[in-house]
Amino acid sequence: MPGYEWIGEEESEQVASIFANGGVLFRHGFDSLRKGSYKVLEFEKKFSKHVGVSEALAVTSGTSALKIALKALGVGPGDEVITQSFTFVATVEAIVEVGATPVIAEVDLSLNMNPQDLKKKITSATKAVIPVHMLGTPARMREILSICKEADILVLEDSAWGCGGKLGADFLGTMGDAGAYSFDYAKTITTGEGGMVVTKMKKILDFAKAYHDHGHENNPNLPRWEDSRSNSGFNYRMSEMQGAVGLAQLTKLDQIVSAQRKVHDLFSQELSFPGISFREEPPQSHGTADAFTFFVASKELALVIRADLVKAGLGTKILPEAISWHFAGSWSHISQLKDQYPNLESSFPESRAILEKAVCIPISLRMDNALVEKYCRVIRNSLEAV
Repeated sequence: MPGYEWIGEEESEQVASIFANGGVLFRHGFDSLRKGSYKVLEFEKKFSKHVGVSEALAVTSGTSALKIALKALGVGPGDEVITQSFTFVATVEAIVEVGATPVIAEVDLSLNMNPQDLKKKITSATKAVIPVHMLGTPARMREILSICKEADILVLEDSAWGCGGKLGADFLGTMGDAGAYSFDYAKTITTGEGGMVVTKMKKILDFAKAYHDHGHENNPNLPRWEDSRSNSGFNYRMSEMQGAVGLAQLTKLDQIVSAQRKVHDLFSQELSFPGISFREEPPQSHGTADAFTFFVASKELALVIRADLVKAGLGTKILPEAISWHFAGSWSHISQLKDQYPNLESSFPESRAILEKAVCIPISLRMDNALVEKYCRVIRNSLEAV
């Protein structure tokens, strides 16, 4: 979770330049006041160039990016959307928000969607699949894309944690029909809140642009108050101040990912001893290394390690302590999911068995060798004590 760790003069200068050039905080219009300063538009252009797509749309959050993308892909009532059991609750919330039915696939030892279980969950009502690059580790996109292509199903990548990561030569978020990113305060780069929709298909992005702006098509031949529209929408616009921060953060993205991966590699070396196995990654993975995840022999041992780390003034991330927000089997408050799975808590046994034995260590840009060694010493002592 490094984005906020590297907020500094660059972000301050970008925000200050808004006020030095008219102080317009709204992304559209007021052309005579803003002296050519369009931070959100500039952020979109530079982000799309960075990840290798033709256009991108900046929005209010990663959650709204998912919803907007689903709407733009034509997903709605009567459609089923398959996602994975281990993700943030927002992935399922977005499916529910567009009126579709959430269907949950098991995860495998990558902690991402199990392609074999995905195959089993496809029905004639399946309209889209949302694989998640959970905690920055690439999903098995080659297998997932192949399955979806054969079944003529759309793919929306939830790349909330995957910004800046790659699978082979492709940036995470750019391999499917659309991708969604999050820029909240704990993500790889941050705008405080915020998100981005990307796609290589102009028709999809044009719909998304209008939908996120009350249906405005922003026709250059018309003033905004007389603007054309072809469908309704809602307000998911990013502000100029967020766009300014995003511009500064984007210049640091490659360095952030590189720094995180360096810490991840160090954990891999230091924790290579009996009693521990590592999270699997697809071939040619270049994840964002948001966290380091490993497996132990039992749920009880995972909880002991967590307790020992906390006692030492350290901690874990999501696993094992915060699974309730990140495992579909815990979301009985989502009535549409509960309707689909009446015995929700026992509905995804393969995923639960994997997740309960997992321990996840947060990776920080400020982690030095001494801190990594402290983590590993506590973990080693926990294992030796059982």
